[in-house]
Amino acid sequence: AGAVLLLLVIIFGSRACSRAKSSSAASDGQNTQTGTENGRESAVSEKGESKDDGSEAQDETGGGQSGETSSLPAEPVSLTVSVVGDCTLGTDENFDYDTSLNAYYESYGPDYFFSNVKSIFSADDLTIANFEGTLTYSEEREEKQFAFKAPPEFASILSAGDIEAVNTANNHSHDYGDKSYTDTIETIEAAGIVSFGYDRTAVMDVNGIKVGLVGTYELADGMGCEDEMIANIKAVEEQGAQIVIVSFHWGLERENYPTENQVNLAHSAIDNGADLVLGHHPHVLEGIEVYNGKNIVYSLGNFCFGGNSNPSDKDTMIFQQTFTVENGELTADNVTNIIPCSVSSESGYNNYQPTPLEGDEAERVRGRIEEYSSGL
Repeated sequence: AGAVLLLLVIIFGSRACSRAKSSSAASDGQNTQTGTENGRESAVSEKGESKDDGSEAQDETGGGQSGETSSLPAEPVSLTVSVVGDCTLGTDENFDYDTSLNAYYESYGPDYFFSNVKSIFSADDLTIANFEGTLTYSEEREEKQFAFKAPPEFASILSAGDIEAVNTANNHSHDYGDKSYTDTIETIEAAGIVSFGYDRTAVMDVNGIKVGLVGTYELADGMGCEDEMIANIKAVEEQGAQIVIVSFHWGLERENYPTENQVNLAHSAIDNGADLVLGHHPHVLEGIEVYNGKNIVYSLGNFCFGGNSNPSDKDTMIFQQTFTVENGELTADNVTNIIPCSVSSESGYNNYQPTPLEGDEAERVRGRIEEYSSGL
């Protein structure tokens, strides 16, 4: 029955909505400061410090906190969110540099990487990715098999590709020590992109709708991450979030079916207020479950992935969902769209240029997702 319901709610094809990406706010339980980049407002938590950029603090701009409240729009408001999986915009120092993502950046610049999907991301209202790696000059490499980094200017790949928000709660966010983590956040936020993850949540204003973003790392603690995840959902709700999206780094690599922890955490997230659950880390696609009317995308796979110059499984997807808020409440509509993609525009190797698939190849990937979803 779950599979039938899934097939009914997944609508394949392309949707396009006018772009309206505006202010955002990030919170880690401390102080929020705002800045402006490319006409959009972004917010970065900086442990109580304030940035002299002429911007206003959240309590001055509203966010449901001030004495004045704006009236809710009389007509329904919709927004389309696109989500993608692991984006590693860098390389491991032990990889062959000539075939690395970094070498492609030197040859083609930041516009190259998302050029085949930018029209999709520019037509939606919010694009979210998992950012797996570091943007830093730190030389303090962690003792691990793979550690990814790139120079800070590689953040321009995200802004050039029209990606507005990234999750940073994953097993490569500290590959070059704690400083590499803070360097990455500062660099991403300076590029006008919202980051969230661990105890750092974000609330973005998209088309006048407040979207709460929560990033949770399951690999270290298993179900032990549940309490923090629930607390973060409640935190963004208290900041006025009308839609809550929870992004999990979880599961087993190269497995196409979720673990018991994945299922339990996903259900708990929805039971506690999440409206969409996303997953990444397996590096391959997993199924989609509809639970209590909400979508769980267990693994989005890789996307723009500098972690492998020729992965054996290059299938991936862009998952889209259109939400509608009416009279301040999220409607029961479940309008979804899957765009099958490859991580590369070349079949024989990874050229780090995610590309939509067409014809039989697109149907093949859709068939895989339906197969993995059928038992959920």
